[in-house]
Amino acid sequence: MKRYGWFLVTALAALAGCAETASAPVLPRCAESVATAITLGVGADTTIDPGTDSGCVSFPPTGLNASDVEYLVVAQSAGGVPGDSAPFGLRSATLVAGTPPAAVALRAARAARGVAAMRFDRMLHQRERLRRALAGGGRSLRAPALNGAVATVTPPTVGTLRTFTVCANSDCSLYKPVTARVLSVGTHVAVYVDTLAPPNGLDSAQVDSLRQVFDTHVYAVETAAFGSVSDVDSNGVVIALMTPLVNALVSSAECQAAGFVAGFFDPADLDPATAAQHNDGEIFYTIVADPNGSLSCIHTVADVESFLPGTFLHELQHVISFNQHVLLRGGNLEDLWLDEALSSLAEELGGRSFLPDSTTFENYVFPDLDNAYTYLSDPGDHFLLQASDTVIADFGAGWLYARYLVDQFGDSITNKLEQTTFTGTDNVAAQTGVPFTTTATRWALANWVSDLPGFAPSAGLFYRSWSFRQVFASFNAQDPVDFPQAFPLTPPVDGGARVNIAGYLHGGSGFYVDIVQSPLSSAFALDFRAGGGPIATSVVPRLVIIRIR
Repeated sequence: MKRYGWFLVTALAALAGCAETASAPVLPRCAESVATAITLGVGADTTIDPGTDSGCVSFPPTGLNASDVEYLVVAQSAGGVPGDSAPFGLRSATLVAGTPPAAVALRAARAARGVAAMRFDRMLHQRERLRRALAGGGRSLRAPALNGAVATVTPPTVGTLRTFTVCANSDCSLYKPVTARVLSVGTHVAVYVDTLAPPNGLDSAQVDSLRQVFDTHVYAVETAAFGSVSDVDSNGVVIALMTPLVNALVSSAECQAAGFVAGFFDPADLDPATAAQHNDGEIFYTIVADPNGSLSCIHTVADVESFLPGTFLHELQHVISFNQHVLLRGGNLEDLWLDEALSSLAEELGGRSFLPDSTTFENYVFPDLDNAYTYLSDPGDHFLLQASDTVIADFGAGWLYARYLVDQFGDSITNKLEQTTFTGTDNVAAQTGVPFTTTATRWALANWVSDLPGFAPSAGLFYRSWSFRQVFASFNAQDPVDFPQAFPLTPPVDGGARVNIAGYLHGGSGFYVDIVQSPLSSAFALDFRAGGGPIATSVVPRLVIIRIR
């Protein structure tokens, strides 16, 4: 894994499918009788629902003595069903004939990193949702012990063997038995290693070191942020099972093209309807070291030691989420997009627990920053409310949004989001007390204005924990090939008369345009529609506008 030292001391807490772009016919001028007039002071913003104003907004001319006037405009889907899309167009109402559509960045090839892991997580999530739906989910699954009895807690003993039933292919249509030995038992975790693991893997001291990280960082951080872990098997620990079956979930060629599955949590292990056929306990599964690449791509001991703690953090959040939403409250699984967003946030929180050791922190949080960079490079092409796609950038959007919620509503928001029967956008609205449409549109603006030089963002429009412009500028300086822009969000710039973007609004995300008027510029209008008709209300279309100067 590449590492980038981005001057954390100053960067942290500095603030306390591809879109279609085919040419469209020239549109008539928006009728003044239905246009929403935009009159904003510097720093002010507004959000327009195109269903209430025919999708037409007008901007005033600039005066003789005025300096440049700048607006950031975001055509956004601010809600809807995860995975939903709808066609849209954002065009100048007096579009000059022959004006080409604005260039929209193609999805970067580097967005394929880690796709295999995301695809596998999605499959497990959807599989459990279907299973619970067929079984009539929504009931309380784990009843408390009768008569106040407390089960005897019996941790595993180092050196003992146990046979597990483990998913053995990419859709879990095949399970295989795995015999594994306990190599290390801590206060909160027991680490088992498959007896068929390749030679020259982690030794006992290295396994003990991973166990210690789990006990002293992972468990403490996660339970504080998200809530308690269940103990349905009364062993007092979470089991981490390291097995070659996880390595073999992708071939060597697939690993090179789409990354690998570092680990996973299988909800079937905790669902009482299926636990008897599985492992009936709190378990997550990880790869083993494979220095010779005998199973899939090569994973050295050093590699495994580096990325497994982040995997522990990611998967333990899933375990906790299942306990809080399903086992304790009889609700449904959290929506995939929010569940993954919180698991990504867990990785960052775990890394922060090591500060002021910035080197270790970088190892934990770099994947999230990399995903966020990819998302911001082309937000219109990706989802926040993802459900069926498996693109790294979508998970970058989720991490950014989860971090934004914590920065705006405080550290306690993560516990609130877990300890409830609400899910998805309804959950966010219930716990923040603000409609999801509002937090989504405010977040979209924050991605541009949060630490914009010379601009003072108002409340709700910034990240408290990150100065992303500084971080990404450092990445660009160190590695301009993988990070070609000093700041990845680079909206097309126009004066207002040649805006011409067409494509699809993807749930929660949107397209950005930077409009700069010089002195004595004429008034202009923007038409936010879909081929001359209204945009589908199912994606909650919004035109979000802020005046920068």
